[in-house]
Amino acid sequence: MVRCCGLVTVKNEPVPLKSVEVDVHVQGHVATVTSTLLYVNGEERPLEAVFVFPLPGECAVCHLSAKIGDTEVVAKLQDKQKAREEYDDALSSGHQAFLLEESDQSPDVFQLNVGSLPPGESAAITLVYISELDMQADDALRFCLPAVLNPRYTPQDMDRSQMATVTSVPAGTVPYTLALSAHLSSPQPISKVESNCDLEPLAYLNPDKTQATVSLSPGHLFDRDVELLLYYHDAHKPTAIVEAGLDTAEPGSLMRDPVVLLSIYPEFPAAVTSSLSTCGEFIFVVDRSGSMDCAMHSGKDAKMRIESAKDTLLLLLKSLPMGCYFNIYGFGSRYEHFFPKSVEYNQKTMDDALEKVKGMRADMGGTEILQPLKHIYSQPCIPSHPRQLFIFTDGEVGNTKQVLDLVKINGNSHRCFSFGIGEGASTALITGLAKEASGHAQFITGTDRMQPKVMQSLRYALQPAVKDISVHWNLPDGVSVTTLSPPLKVLFHGQRALLYAQLKGENAANPEGSVTIQYNLLEETVKNQLSFCLRPTGDTGVTLHRLGARTLIRSLEMEERAAGPEAKALREKLLQLSLQSGVSCTHTAFIAIHKGSGQTVQGPLLHRTVPTPGMFIGAPMALCCSMPMTMPMARMAPMRKMANMAPMARMAAVPAMLPEPESPPDPLLQLISLQKASGSWEMESSMAKVLKKTDDELDKLMPVGVDKAVWATVLALIWLYGFRLDARDEWQFVAMKAASWIQAQKVDCVSQCVQAGNALLGCQLQQKTLGL
Repeated sequence: MVRCCGLVTVKNEPVPLKSVEVDVHVQGHVATVTSTLLYVNGEERPLEAVFVFPLPGECAVCHLSAKIGDTEVVAKLQDKQKAREEYDDALSSGHQAFLLEESDQSPDVFQLNVGSLPPGESAAITLVYISELDMQADDALRFCLPAVLNPRYTPQDMDRSQMATVTSVPAGTVPYTLALSAHLSSPQPISKVESNCDLEPLAYLNPDKTQATVSLSPGHLFDRDVELLLYYHDAHKPTAIVEAGLDTAEPGSLMRDPVVLLSIYPEFPAAVTSSLSTCGEFIFVVDRSGSMDCAMHSGKDAKMRIESAKDTLLLLLKSLPMGCYFNIYGFGSRYEHFFPKSVEYNQKTMDDALEKVKGMRADMGGTEILQPLKHIYSQPCIPSHPRQLFIFTDGEVGNTKQVLDLVKINGNSHRCFSFGIGEGASTALITGLAKEASGHAQFITGTDRMQPKVMQSLRYALQPAVKDISVHWNLPDGVSVTTLSPPLKVLFHGQRALLYAQLKGENAANPEGSVTIQYNLLEETVKNQLSFCLRPTGDTGVTLHRLGARTLIRSLEMEERAAGPEAKALREKLLQLSLQSGVSCTHTAFIAIHKGSGQTVQGPLLHRTVPTPGMFIGAPMALCCSMPMTMPMARMAPMRKMANMAPMARMAAVPAMLPEPESPPDPLLQLISLQKASGSWEMESSMAKVLKKTDDELDKLMPVGVDKAVWATVLALIWLYGFRLDARDEWQFVAMKAASWIQAQKVDCVSQCVQAGNALLGCQLQQKTLGL
């Protein structure tokens, strides 16, 4: 890897960050994360360390402290510009200072500056953040500790001189380790915990299994995202949790009043989940930047991201209902679309699209998603065909907030299903796209297959959704409620919503309240009434207060970016809320100063940038970067400015690599590729090859008088159910279309075909099993 302005490398350069210790406290759907970073200066001169790292996009950062020897310094939150000035003044005066700030362009990227650290001295930096846990399709709650921060492409119209380089190293050589322990607490029993990393056994702390601890196995290298999947009993049960305010906070403020958290996770009856729409406009937007030419994971036979995306497009195109509309966009530094506007789905348009999918490459340069989205939103919607966007990207963009603002403006005209591909995809971008357009977000990491997650989202897009959601409060006289969360428009099968509200006033004679949550699912109205205490006793903490504040801060930040003359007033409101709640925002930063000897540092400080793991495990980052990749930060002091490496210099440093031998074609994808848009198959030699039979064998056992297409389609269904039931999530729509097509033919020989097909393929499947 090329040296760049004294940045740390993987060859014998001292790295000040030595270890990371993380303590996670989970309470139901919320996690409080305490991370301690140990820095050691092994140089002979004072140095400044800079660490640019990822955090969950919607988390609330609420604490920073530093321990130097026996002295602990707790940071204060203040105006960002003032904090930067104090930091620079402290360093020039010979003091130690610590500065933590959020990126101006992406809320999931933070920068920590540690300086000036004397020779041989260590500093333990502790930061605390609070985050909601994402709900997964199998009812698991997902906690993710991001490790990988990919360099993000900066659009041409943004000022690169104000961008800070993200330093990455091959993931296997990250020079610091991670220790993580988690304490779990839930109103419902905890059934199990799973992870993509090695764990110590789950230890329950009480007989009803509502509390437990778990930890990573010792010696874990922080070379990839750490994922914990938590499974609770009765996951669909709605809850209302009230948290008391702080008596020391200003009267009438958010931190003084109680805050209530409502959790809504509707359970969809089987009849609803099997009811699928046959209309819609489906627009598939695929990242074709250079970084998509990386492997999905480091394991054997891993496909390139772009190849996996192409396989997924094949499944999607074969799964769409007849009569809907669709289009496909590819984007990088530029964008292109398969059709001038969305076209009706039929055999010809499907064949045209599949031919173009074959030619897709990761050859379009950087990652500029804003322009294709603008073009899509400029196209008129098709009456009676709701617009559904499916966006596939590795999430390496530098203008996240600008993109999300655009999606929010157009949020009422479509739904967005987003997919973050690979380690390091921006959580702020992927979850934000789905949130602002009432869709669903999925992350494909490690050895995850893209296809089942995408097909799951297609099911969400075709299924009926929970609509007309309303929340009615029943509170005693003198008590009112202020909602902190944006209005809830829609919920899909497998989605959960968390709503925050501030309770104002009090009624000593009646300390109880209730809330009724009502929504419509198809033609049925569902009501849930939850009771709660308005004034909980004991120390309930301020976790919900800070998450509520963070929710409100995000909404205000978006309003500020869209505001004209009112922007200044919104900025003041943001500052006040951030400082009052202790939750950082784009205008504030944490600053801690430890008064040292007061002797001015002679000469410039040594500058060390702590590397994060690269997204391509086992190879330099330059393999994945086809253009200059930078991380936007609004300002860097002169001592913290870092130069971008030219792309040619970066590529020159990469050793030549032999291409991996191609894997044999997947029979499942081969079979699906032969299906017609109507759902049928034709009897042809290529199908016989997939079934591992000869043409004569297929003809010999075909029942007399049966249409060849009916026979071929029954055989395809038997093969799917008999040999690839493990991949049912991927071919479920293909099979449904096939069964519907057979039923539409109104033939009376289906049972004969199933019997003959079983004999031919060596299966024993019932006609009902095949949906016939």
